[in-house]
Amino acid sequence: QQGGLECAVVIDDRFAALLRFRDAPRAEGQSFIRHLGPRHQVERVLLVSGDRESEVRYLADMVGIEEVYASQSPEEKVAIVQRENLRADTMFLGDGINDAPALMSAAVGIAFGQNSDVTTAAAGVVILDSSLQRVDEFLHISRRLRTIALQSALGGMALSAAGMLLAAAGLLPPVAGAVFQEVIDVLAVVNALRVASAPGRLTDF
Repeated sequence: QQGGLECAVVIDDRFAALLRFRDAPRAEGQSFIRHLGPRHQVERVLLVSGDRESEVRYLADMVGIEEVYASQSPEEKVAIVQRENLRADTMFLGDGINDAPALMSAAVGIAFGQNSDVTTAAAGVVILDSSLQRVDEFLHISRRLRTIALQSALGGMALSAAGMLLAAAGLLPPVAGAVFQEVIDVLAVVNALRVASAPGRLTDF
């Protein structure tokens, strides 16, 4: 129930000790899981692993994950991701070659750590330094990028519509209308450049 790999030590045919080796969760794992909902509107977090039930359950309890799927094959991982995709867009974070099919099936696949070429090719996002802080930064950058893209698109369409109305009313000559459209395009590009100048520290956990 405590998870890990147990190794019995026998000396001269007599039991001497029992050693238990087990994985330890990342120090920031629990705080990262806790802040996903309030900060990134993540509805559910699942731990899907090919490891034994006892080990997976132990790690899940340590970081606060309630939904656990242990001893899963690559095909079973894909089935879980596809099922979850029917409910909402799914982000899958994987660090092994067995995760490659699931990474491709998710709406967003993140290859985590020093992965094989297969895993890296299957993912839409690659985070090389195995840091949950980098994952959080990616989520913030994605949200900022989406916001700025919507601002540019909606703002550009609104200004273009205003220009067409002015031109239809005879208040905007053709030459001025052409210049006005170029100004709109420049403003959209300048607004998009804000993505490269994120203010302050991105991560917040």
